[in-house]
Amino acid sequence: MFKTLRDALKIKDIRSRIIYTFLMLVIIRIGSQLPIPGVNTAVFSAWFAAQTANGMGFFDAITGGSFYNMSIFALNVSPYITSSIIMQLLTIAIPKLEEMQKDGEDGRKKIASITRYVTIGLALIESTAMTIGFSRGGYLVPAEGFNKALTYITIVITLTAGSAIMMWMGERITEKGVGNGISIILAINIISRMPNDFATLFDQFIAGKSIQIGILAAVIILAIVIGMVFFVVLLQDGVRKIPVQYSKKIQGRKQVGGQSTHIPLKVNTSGVIPVIFAQSLLQTPVIIANLLGKGNGTGIGSKILKVMNQSYWCNPKEPIYSIGLVIYIVLLIAFAYFYTSITFNPLEIANNMKKAGGFIPGIRPGKPTSDYLNKILNYIVFIGAIGLTIVAVAPIIFNGVFNANVSFAGTSIIIVVGVIIETLKQIESQMLVRYYKGFLND
Repeated sequence: MFKTLRDALKIKDIRSRIIYTFLMLVIIRIGSQLPIPGVNTAVFSAWFAAQTANGMGFFDAITGGSFYNMSIFALNVSPYITSSIIMQLLTIAIPKLEEMQKDGEDGRKKIASITRYVTIGLALIESTAMTIGFSRGGYLVPAEGFNKALTYITIVITLTAGSAIMMWMGERITEKGVGNGISIILAINIISRMPNDFATLFDQFIAGKSIQIGILAAVIILAIVIGMVFFVVLLQDGVRKIPVQYSKKIQGRKQVGGQSTHIPLKVNTSGVIPVIFAQSLLQTPVIIANLLGKGNGTGIGSKILKVMNQSYWCNPKEPIYSIGLVIYIVLLIAFAYFYTSITFNPLEIANNMKKAGGFIPGIRPGKPTSDYLNKILNYIVFIGAIGLTIVAVAPIIFNGVFNANVSFAGTSIIIVVGVIIETLKQIESQMLVRYYKGFLND
């Protein structure tokens, strides 16, 4: 990794892209500290720090602490991520959008434009809901009459504009920087919260303990983190290559074709999307209940919320709430199959191979190829879903048994490691392209 960065910094064009990306991230981190006018940030931060809902911790992690600080970037890139997921699902459900996606660069630009509008709409809805919640919770600066209405409008506009700016910065990083801008912002947000999390672990398990216990605890924590990172790297890089052979054709007096290639099927075909879907489905009601001050009751509703709340799972004193963990694992595996089914179409791939004269050795073209790909894909998705489950559940078990509440978890590690790997691959490909251009020019 460091060798790749060192070599990349020697190339002027790539160095400029890296510096541009770095400066944009600095601006984002500064903006994450600027408070929204009208919000009593001290009261809000005190309330947020008292929350035990794991969903709130993860939301704070993906916003890089801007939600905790209630800054102008409090919504961060979350509306854009939600919008992108919605558009991916609608592309499958609406034929018109599917045609756009297949219509080359122009179609993708139209879908990107629609995604931006959906992002603004979601940001407006979320900021309005948050402002209403703030007004009921007493987190706003006291105001009456016209000043009160002006405060509400200011907060809504600021939150929406902040989300739009984050989206714009992400797109500029993608265009003029290195890697996928939105993914890099998300990874940097998570990384920015990790020092606080490690400080929390230090205070809880190492500080004030004997030297032997402190060293043992530090070794165990480092071993878990390093092991998780290593496992995620294996999961992200795992690929099953399906061999494909193209038949030879006669064009004039020459034979063309006949080359061998392969179809790369990633073990973790759906990435971190199943974890985000499963977490969102379970944690959204918990977050809403906490914002409305309804999360600490004693009725059946509160018990259901505790089942959905990750902070109550794997607690030896209250094992009944670990039912939520079982539901979470089932949802995670189900979403892994669902998302893969809408993003990878074996029948379409088989038909395209047949038209191009390609075939998998030992498998007849057409439907037999589609059935074969579908069978292999089901095995791979299951293995990937199990690996994803291990990464997502291990920190939850650790938190439940040892009460180590930190914002980074398996999901965060998957995002950070995946973004770093993909960004380094893109830098290496840019270096390779530049090398070939220079070679050809010489």
